[in-house]
Amino acid sequence: MFEVAVIEDPSAAEVSLDPVRARLLAELVEPGSATMLAAKVGLPRQKVNYHLRTLEQHGLVELVEERRKGNVNERLMQATAASYVISPTALAAVQPDPARAPDRLSARWLLAVSARLVRDVGTLLTGATKAKKRLATFALDGEVRFATAADRAAFAEELAGFMTQLVAKYHDEQAEGGRPHRVVVALHPSVNAKEEES
Repeated sequence: MFEVAVIEDPSAAEVSLDPVRARLLAELVEPGSATMLAAKVGLPRQKVNYHLRTLEQHGLVELVEERRKGNVNERLMQATAASYVISPTALAAVQPDPARAPDRLSARWLLAVSARLVRDVGTLLTGATKAKKRLATFALDGEVRFATAADRAAFAEELAGFMTQLVAKYHDEQAEGGRPHRVVVALHPSVNAKEEES
């Protein structure tokens, strides 16, 4: 099971967003049968079986064991990932495009850039998984507390200058066999516990 998987197929995205199926995916971080799940989610076993078959058809759960229990074969299923991210590819016609309104101070542009990041990394991860190769990536995540809005603006300006110098130092347009890499640096207010609940 993967820690995170990217859903690119529109029909798989639709299936995963159903509240009952989302609950089953959460329960199936550990293997379970329709009977076991029925008791946990308060639904008849037949209805759970229907949802499991749908999830299996879309590659969101997989069979991990089949065993005989009395007169029936019990199928133990497990989610293919502990968590999922839906790629903007699943909404191809309306996925965000950062090129439409490039404004580095706009929260909506940040969302468009973030959506492209999810889409691109999801596509690369899918290809790497099929090829049974690792995907070389790097990320930093941290938090900084600014005393004033002026400090935040100065930090952003200094960070932009530093990143421009760093990119100029290592960027080689003529590098034979070189591969372009995208650099995304974002700054946004942290979400506090009260905001997460609302």
